[in-house]
Amino acid sequence: MTLESFYEKNYKKLITFSYLMLLVSIIILGVNYAKTGELFSRDISLKGGISVTIYDENLNLEEVKGLLKDNFRDYNVLELADFNTNKKIGLIIEVADITEPQLREVLKTRYDINFNDKNTYDSGLTNSSFGESFYRGLLIALLFSFILMSLFIFFSFKTFTPSLAVISATLIDILATLALLNILGVKISAAGIVAFLLIIGYSIDNNILLTTAMIKRREGTLLERLKSSMKTGLTTTIAAIAASTVGYFLSAPEELKQIFLIITIASLFDILTTYAGNTGILINYCKKKNIT
Repeated sequence: MTLESFYEKNYKKLITFSYLMLLVSIIILGVNYAKTGELFSRDISLKGGISVTIYDENLNLEEVKGLLKDNFRDYNVLELADFNTNKKIGLIIEVADITEPQLREVLKTRYDINFNDKNTYDSGLTNSSFGESFYRGLLIALLFSFILMSLFIFFSFKTFTPSLAVISATLIDILATLALLNILGVKISAAGIVAFLLIIGYSIDNNILLTTAMIKRREGTLLERLKSSMKTGLTTTIAAIAASTVGYFLSAPEELKQIFLIITIASLFDILTTYAGNTGILINYCKKKNIT
């Protein structure tokens, strides 16, 4: 079966598949909200708490997690690696809604740590009100970028259906990525929110490329233009996935790893939303408008 015949036969099924992705994502996020009061899990940079770095390569990650689990409800433990060699040099411990003395008391029960030595133990505090304020600010930035993107799309195409297809594809990319991050247990940081801003721009670029090729150009047949657009779009997307995957495994800072992880996941979803849902909607639209 050729690509053209596949789309000709299954474009309505592809639309259904794309919106099933949206429905499943909303259900997953809804379940998480019902359980935790949040659509997705946040780290202390977005909700406030204590973060300490312990420079000891012999500390066992799972053992520390077990200790914290017995004493605290909201915590996270990350391995700290040397930026150049990627060798483990310690652990980063993050705990919400407690004070540093409380964390020290728990650590003292099992580990002999010199809390006064900055080369061994380093702490930082994110005020809860500041974390919440910062979180709201980032969400507002994300919302405004999405609104402005939507206005630009409607202005560019001046038709409802193609514009809605582009916007819905981007929305599904974001929600599906958030849903999968919830399943994976990833706590989103401020860097993660920034990654979603990047995803909005990237997703829009791919979908505008596809929409312009299908409804504005007239070279070749509709499905030939689709095929040409797919070659360009998939090439850039696969290159982005390859680069972000390499970046994820080579990066030491957790903030960078999270950015690369989100870009990789969202780019994979973007292939599905762009060349399933959006393409299906555009083929259906072009058939109704006799665009060939």
